[in-house]
Amino acid sequence: MSNLGCRIVSDFSRPDAALVESFRGLPVANIDDCMNRLFALDAAIKPIGRPEVLGPAFTIRVPESDNLMFHKAMDMAKPGDVIVIAAGGSTVRAIFGELMVSYLVVRRIGGIIVDGAIRDADAIAAMPIPVYARGVTPNGPFKNGPGEINTPVACGGQVVNPGDIVVGDTDGVVVVPQHEAAALVEKVKKVSAMEKGIMDGIAQGSYVRPWVDAKLQEIGCTMD
Repeated sequence: MSNLGCRIVSDFSRPDAALVESFRGLPVANIDDCMNRLFALDAAIKPIGRPEVLGPAFTIRVPESDNLMFHKAMDMAKPGDVIVIAAGGSTVRAIFGELMVSYLVVRRIGGIIVDGAIRDADAIAAMPIPVYARGVTPNGPFKNGPGEINTPVACGGQVVNPGDIVVGDTDGVVVVPQHEAAALVEKVKKVSAMEKGIMDGIAQGSYVRPWVDAKLQEIGCTMD
């Protein structure tokens, strides 16, 4: 019998590596646009150091201010995984710091995102691993549990399932549902190509937007 709130799922289905890689370099803003602008994490979750992150989500749910399950997860996550920690949005205590991130660098983890706080920010910012967090504090965490590993979590206002594709850049982070990823990446590439065409037009002094006047007419705007 599973123990809700205190359980560990040993493994999960990860997306094909080539599918994950197909999102590399695509603007997070364009990805979110193609998902009806509803799948970005809370803007308060910001990069600490390098921002580019890409990989399948390895999810952890912890009580506010506690990192027992994160300690366990560090030995379970696979190279390339992006560890997503749902910590209730609390910034009272750091969920991790320099020591834990250093270990994950050695284990070639793809990134860490925590809806909570970290510490040792300067050291983490200099490391070759993308880390996103809601805040920074010197207060350390408790290690009592409970928590969950590799179950659906709520992080930054989004539901994240193990194996969803996490993509981040300087604008923030979006979460791509694994079963939608293949169709979505093609849509994003088309939008990116369209935007390139618009930018080429702007460079020539033209920015054609017929929808603006159409919308103004639709809402009954008067012009004197």
